[in-house]
Amino acid sequence: MQDREFKQTQEKVDIDTPGRRIGKKVIELENIAKSYDGHTLFKDFSYEFTPRDRLGIIGANGAGKSTLMNIITGRIEPDQGKVDIGKTIHIGYFDQHSDNILAALDENQRVIEYIKEVAEVVTTADGTKITASQMLEKFLFPPDQQYAPIHKLSGGEKRRLFLLQVLMDAPNVLILDEPTNDLDVQTLAILEDYLENFNGCVIVVSHDRYFLDRTVDFILAIEPDAQVRLYPGNYSVYLEHKKKADKLIKQEQAVAKPQESKSKNISSSKSSPQDKATKPLSNFEKREYQKLEAQIAQLEIDKQKLENSLANNCSDFNLVQELSAQLASLNEEIDRHTERWMVLAEREM
Repeated sequence: MQDREFKQTQEKVDIDTPGRRIGKKVIELENIAKSYDGHTLFKDFSYEFTPRDRLGIIGANGAGKSTLMNIITGRIEPDQGKVDIGKTIHIGYFDQHSDNILAALDENQRVIEYIKEVAEVVTTADGTKITASQMLEKFLFPPDQQYAPIHKLSGGEKRRLFLLQVLMDAPNVLILDEPTNDLDVQTLAILEDYLENFNGCVIVVSHDRYFLDRTVDFILAIEPDAQVRLYPGNYSVYLEHKKKADKLIKQEQAVAKPQESKSKNISSSKSSPQDKATKPLSNFEKREYQKLEAQIAQLEIDKQKLENSLANNCSDFNLVQELSAQLASLNEEIDRHTERWMVLAEREM
């Protein structure tokens, strides 16, 4: 149903993104930590966001996802560490508490007046000028509805209007905190289309696998040990990483048990295989680890292109065979790189 709804909406909506210059420096987090009531949400987390980042942030309920977003945007201070935001950065934040914002709306204000409070005209990345009325129409508010009072809108339409106001402010860093909780399928389809052409950094907090798979290239996971770890690929790729990592840990534990009992008869001066496994990465291994992240990300992009080619040429039997063979080879390469990355990641952390 989501696929069908998305395709139907794609036919109706053609969205160009308002442009705002973004410099090389976006947002830098350095060794940040946050705790509440003696419980550590995350600690020693450092990350440099880039202008074209497409990041999904995941974690259990209460793990600190929204807290991390509020630290990034300056709404709250970390317990330690610092946040450095680039001078050209303009953040647009659609958070999961939009109901509070919508409740404060002037219900008698006209729809178009609400949008014009932010901008009457926006300029897209290619220099095209788009009026507030045109943007409203692109977000499925027809001309007659634009001059209606806000109280005439449904709850879903009000959320769509709030989202449009965030986008009309032409952010170059867009933060979406649990958007699938607040937006209907049709609006999400419009948003996905918008994000495809968005010229800036996108940070998405969500439990929705479908939405994350369509919108992000990397996953930041807030894990139970209060560490925030980076995984290349979308949410489905992350799940595969975790599955392989869990399998690897079980294998290592199975090997370690007999070795541990045997090590009792060996001089304490000798290091066990487990000790060697936890040795810090050498400089060479650190470089390898960093290269693997970029290589896996590029391989995932190549995989997506191949899958798109397969979908677009399904009637050409010979080409399908050729592309399928390439895809199988690419999947094997991704698996090899991922397994090595996971081994190094365990030791890096």
